[in-house]
Amino acid sequence: MFSQNPKRQDQSLFNALWNLRRPRVRNVEYRYSEFYRSAAQENSDGILQSLGTRIEGLTMDEIEARLAQFGTNEIVREKQVNWHSQLLATFKNPLVILLIILAAISFITDDIPGGVLMSAMVMLGVFLTFFQEFRSTRAAEKLRAMVTTTATVFRQLVPKSIDTDEGESPVSRPISTLKIEVPIAELVPGDIIQLSAGDIIPADVRLISSKDLFVSQSALTGEALPVEKNFQKEEQNTRSALEQRNLAFMGSSVVSGTALSTVMKTGSDTYFGSLAKSVIGQRVLTSFDKGINRFTWLMLRFMMILVPLVFLINGFAKGNWLEAFMFAIAVAVGLTPEMLPMIVTVNLARGALAMSRKKVVVKRLNSIQNFGAMDILCTDKTGTLTQDKVILEKYVDPHGNDSDEVLKYAFLNSFYQTGLKNLLDRAVLEHVEVKGSLKIETDYRKIDEIPFDFSRRRMSVVVEEQRQRHVLICKGALEEILNVTDRMETEGKITSLNDEIRRTIQKVGNDLNEDGLRVIAVAYKEMPNDQAEYTIREESELILLGFIAFLDPPKETAAQAIKALRASGVVVKVLTGDNEIVTRKICKEVGLDIDRILLGQEIEKMTDDELSDLTESIFVFAKLTPAQKQRIILAMHQKNHVVGFLGDGINDSPALRAADVGISVDNAVDIAKESADIILLEKNLLVLVDGVLEGRKVFGNITKYIKMSASSNFGNVFSIVGSSLIFPFLPMLPVQLLTQNLLYDLSQTTIPWDQVDEEYLLQPRRWEIGEIGRFMLFIGPISSIFDYATFALMWFWFGANTPAHQSLFQSGWFVEGLLSQTLIVHMIRTRKIPFIQSRASNPLIFTTIAVMALGLYIPFSALAGKIGLVPLPPSYFIFLIVILFAYALLTQKVKTWFIARYGYN
Repeated sequence: MFSQNPKRQDQSLFNALWNLRRPRVRNVEYRYSEFYRSAAQENSDGILQSLGTRIEGLTMDEIEARLAQFGTNEIVREKQVNWHSQLLATFKNPLVILLIILAAISFITDDIPGGVLMSAMVMLGVFLTFFQEFRSTRAAEKLRAMVTTTATVFRQLVPKSIDTDEGESPVSRPISTLKIEVPIAELVPGDIIQLSAGDIIPADVRLISSKDLFVSQSALTGEALPVEKNFQKEEQNTRSALEQRNLAFMGSSVVSGTALSTVMKTGSDTYFGSLAKSVIGQRVLTSFDKGINRFTWLMLRFMMILVPLVFLINGFAKGNWLEAFMFAIAVAVGLTPEMLPMIVTVNLARGALAMSRKKVVVKRLNSIQNFGAMDILCTDKTGTLTQDKVILEKYVDPHGNDSDEVLKYAFLNSFYQTGLKNLLDRAVLEHVEVKGSLKIETDYRKIDEIPFDFSRRRMSVVVEEQRQRHVLICKGALEEILNVTDRMETEGKITSLNDEIRRTIQKVGNDLNEDGLRVIAVAYKEMPNDQAEYTIREESELILLGFIAFLDPPKETAAQAIKALRASGVVVKVLTGDNEIVTRKICKEVGLDIDRILLGQEIEKMTDDELSDLTESIFVFAKLTPAQKQRIILAMHQKNHVVGFLGDGINDSPALRAADVGISVDNAVDIAKESADIILLEKNLLVLVDGVLEGRKVFGNITKYIKMSASSNFGNVFSIVGSSLIFPFLPMLPVQLLTQNLLYDLSQTTIPWDQVDEEYLLQPRRWEIGEIGRFMLFIGPISSIFDYATFALMWFWFGANTPAHQSLFQSGWFVEGLLSQTLIVHMIRTRKIPFIQSRASNPLIFTTIAVMALGLYIPFSALAGKIGLVPLPPSYFIFLIVILFAYALLTQKVKTWFIARYGYN
């Protein structure tokens, strides 16, 4: 039947497969669709010829040749980064680079303390980031199943010919076919493989023969229920590749039945492989990355203006250009939030640690903050909102009323069905209470079975009840069952079917379908007691009992999690490959409002701008391809949203990659876990709410430091510029400025352990660089007002108004500046009244008190002389208390006004 020399046959499909690999081929997606459509329209003989193979399998020589031509059957993965490359990558941050440059300048100019401080901050932040992400990456890798997957393959064994006596022709042994298990990496196009229940489909294949084959494609399409497959060629073929009935794809799995198939595509050429290639490479900048970069450039712009200005003013005014340069460098250091890398990393690491206690693996630290900034969470349906498990939802009579009789007969049919049970049978058999009430072992006996086939789309079993009567029980598609029934039974009464009743029954079935349920009809009839064998001819003149309806139900925590996310200001939107009917049903059950469902075919006709506008008002998207999911995420980005995506299938990988925070689960496919930032080890969706709140806490503490350091440093520089113009000496020596900056930074090291006001956690929090700059401009100069008051106090009251008395002047400003900067920590950390309405954490209170005490002590210590400070008179401290109290009062007033006017982020 099949030629033993495939090289002589028409290999057009084989050549087309090779052409798809060539870079010059354009519009590969279109060519792939054509390839699949062409393969589906071939009959079994034709597909074997086109692929240059035979039913007995390929020979080892052919296998080796095709491995060399097409490569191994392996999917491209994210390249594993070695530890030193991952460490170097953590240095690629504009703020880190700025700090390294300033540290180098500090060492060159003999500012050893400043250089050491900035180097320490860089190393601490970098190594904490590296350690957490390296550890999380390794943990994610361990989630991958460490087993070798094999496939059952038919291979031809062609032995060498037997040499005979000289002059005689050699004798060839007959070709033998072996059925062997081989690693799926060794499969090649043309291989003949056997599929059975439980098998993962190892490549893109065309079915050659099949029996009762059901395949789960949920990882590829998002459809919860398995789909029927058969080997018959497609006649009129307008369906997409995944809808072809005689094709099966890598990444799907066999639920029930058996099949013989031939491999069409392997590795990166498969549908799965093409998705894997699309998500490998550079990730887009997330909201967090963009925010840090914008803040860094904001500070750089201030530095580019203020540092040269300070340098020129002091150079021209004092005449000592070296001292002016050193002072300008000290100002640059003072303006730089050198603790930011450490503060950010410690905050993120603490957030990751808190999430790990809830069984969440954080692969990328930045995703913690993105969680808090997220205002839209897009989620797949199957396996995320739903349990990815089929249950028997309803069993009703032809009028749609509950009927235990329908369940009883459905149970008998599924129980006595031969072979592996499909998902629907298993859902029926989970009602174990029926088995007990029926007394199956004693009261029933199986007589015969009429198997399922794709032309009839139904199957029957015949059972003997209490050794008295034979009953044929048939279940199948509603249309097919109606074709073989002429009566129906409701509440024990049997009535004939007419056209009107049939339309009513059909409407009941349609209503169940529109509720997102998969409907199977159940019918029966009594048979003669002496009949032993049955055929499909007996499937006629049946009595319709009713319907059994199945559903992939929502997770128990889904509705509660969606409600909690909505209360936290996060809009939940569903992006699924499943159909709109099932999607609408699930969305209603979990509490999502649906005015309109936007379908993939509609999206295909839209421009990016049109889609971006619609994403503002549409909450549910169905029948989506992987590329369309990704496009929707990018459209939401255009509207300046921070978008999270929750998915676990192959078809979710591009969207996971495009989102600001990609979330997957531990039993997701590998490509989804590799694309995700966060992996949930449990399917409790309430963990998402915890993640959102944790992200907002992290962001709140990061912005506390940014606002504190930026506003106080800006106020300091504002004071420095003015005082440099007024006084004949430097208002503070470079070493004093650096020491003050060091102490102030130390007071803030415990910010990651601070509490965040509950009101702050109610809404998404994101980077608002304009708001930070505005806050700095309004709050920063307040400290300058009291700095100038201190200048006046030291100049006029204490007489520190000559170069000979500059040390007293500098000591007075050193103490006042340090204490006011440290006090601002408590003023800015909350929108409430500090100490009264909102109290800082104990660690933060301790570090601020300790630094303030140390600042008061330094002018009286042995260190004072080394940095140019002198003891201050006792009366100074009375004035200091008044200045600090007035400063706190004015800051609170301005802060309250600012929040009322501009809000608080």
